[in-house]
Amino acid sequence: MLTGLNHLTLSVRDLARSVAFYRDMLGLRLHARWERGAYLSAGDLWLCLSLDGQDAAALASTAYTHYAFSISQQDFPAFATRLRAAGVPEWQQNRSAGDSLYFFDPDGHQLEAHAGSLAQRLAACRAAPYPGMVFED
Repeated sequence: MLTGLNHLTLSVRDLARSVAFYRDMLGLRLHARWERGAYLSAGDLWLCLSLDGQDAAALASTAYTHYAFSISQQDFPAFATRLRAAGVPEWQQNRSAGDSLYFFDPDGHQLEAHAGSLAQRLAACRAAPYPGMVFED
């Protein structure tokens, strides 16, 4: 049912520094940024930077760092039902555009099954931007 890696979301302490690193040092394409995050891409990989840690003395919070897998819209309901019926714990409810199921693996890694693409997310954000969102393309 899962068809590949959909996106990575990394918690960061300093959004401007992280955007500069991923864009300027690693060559990722910046699509949009807002007060608490940014969307970039490397080929087909969608990278989200999320400003979670506010204490410069601490490492970036792992609260929102997760790995998302692609799933078709058609397969999503059965997949979510199967995981929930098996008692797989969830770590967050979906609050963004597109169907997502946020769940833990047996070792506590935060995973997501997401039915959607970066293009679909950017279109939804253009219709209802996050606070301070600026589009780069």
